[in-house]
Amino acid sequence: MSAVRNIRMLARYNKWANNMLLDAIAALPLDEVIKNRAAAFGGMSFALAHVAIVDQIWQAHLLGKDHGFKSRTTESPDSLAALTEKLNESGDWYIQYADSMTEPLLNEKLSFLFVDGGAGEMTRGDILIHVFNHKTFHRGHIGDMFYQSGFRPPSIDLPVYLRDAFNESELG
Repeated sequence: MSAVRNIRMLARYNKWANNMLLDAIAALPLDEVIKNRAAAFGGMSFALAHVAIVDQIWQAHLLGKDHGFKSRTTESPDSLAALTEKLNESGDWYIQYADSMTEPLLNEKLSFLFVDGGAGEMTRGDILIHVFNHKTFHRGHIGDMFYQSGFRPPSIDLPVYLRDAFNESELG
């Protein structure tokens, strides 16, 4: 099992898990989606906005571009429809990017500035693993918010994806 194969699989898993979660969120009453909570980032829409922002920041780092963000959060998240569109677009981008990776590219070190201005250096592979892990972390926060609302989140663990949706032939 190669690192390239795993990165490509994780990119697809993340898009699948995001879509499963976004579909479940769309079925909730709107007041539960926008409700301010004692939770990561204050609620579902704020957590989704954070994930969308962070996706854009790391995409810019991978491309060697300035992302223009001064914060990893927002005071006013986009609508659920807009956040869904942003997360779908970034999910597609990360799949295409992962599909362009080779072992040497995954091991290439990139220098960048964190949002707070501190210098950073990571390999492309480490950045991609971080991006995918970061979303998993926050999907867990949102899952907890489902339970706080009296609803059950979708089952989006990696083994469920591997059983229900994974297609090895897509990995090239």
